Amino acid sequence: MGFNFQPSEVAKLGLIIFFAIYLSKVKEDGKIKSIMHGVIIPLVLLLPIIVAVYIFQNHFSATFIICGVTLIQMLVAGIRISHLFLLGICALPVLGIYVNSKSSGDGSFRMTRIQTWLNPWNDITGDGWQIIQSLYAIGSGGLFGAGLGQSKQKYLYLPEPQNDFIFAVLAEELGYTGCLAVIILFIVFVWRGILIAMNARDTFGSLLAIGIVSLIGLQAIINIAVVTNTMPVTGMELPFFSYGGTAIIVNLCAVGILLNISRSSKLK
Repeated sequence: MGFNFQPSEVAKLGLIIFFAIYLSKVKEDGKIKSIMHGVIIPLVLLLPIIVAVYIFQNHFSATFIICGVTLIQMLVAGIRISHLFLLGICALPVLGIYVNSKSSGDGSFRMTRIQTWLNPWNDITGDGWQIIQSLYAIGSGGLFGAGLGQSKQKYLYLPEPQNDFIFAVLAEELGYTGCLAVIILFIVFVWRGILIAMNARDTFGSLLAIGIVSLIGLQAIINIAVVTNTMPVTGMELPFFSYGGTAIIVNLCAVGILLNISRSSKLK
């Protein structure tokens, strides 16, 4: 039996810890408002990791998550909003070059995913098949679902029902009530995580907690958005629900760190 290892999953948690250390030190030194220490240096440190993840694993969704979590940590640490806008303006040309480079060649499948997202019914038996079957599963679940284990779409109709599209199977088996329960669980997790971050005993613990909460929360939002065709398919798993090795191990380790922060925090 083979073993697959995803370096991008480990990179997510590793970068959260690294930037929590760096940003907490910069904040304590009073340099977080500086564009050099608050924005430029973090980006310079982040860029090689993003390039490595993209080149060796070609995992754009992991790159997006890493950037999003790092940005949230920077905002919580206290960087200037004006510097953030400047960063966005500088990133637009890079984004334009990227989109243009992926309009043809090996990366053109990402443009196909965007076109499929806009209208999956143009290619029902081809690129639109997966998302259409996902919508069928969600719609057929109704209010209370067909019953646990009674999904029909997961049998040769819906690709990757145990991974990226497990939320669609959950919707078919447990209905909108089950979906709402799962969403509420994630909301409670994020809310409690934010409380832990706010009551952490030091800046490092606070930034580490907010990074972990952002990681889990963003992944859940993206997965549910993909399954409901609110955004293009990205290949993002649903934390704690999707089948997987590296991802579930890293997520459990992250929650363990969060619980350790909570144990030593001021939160009662």
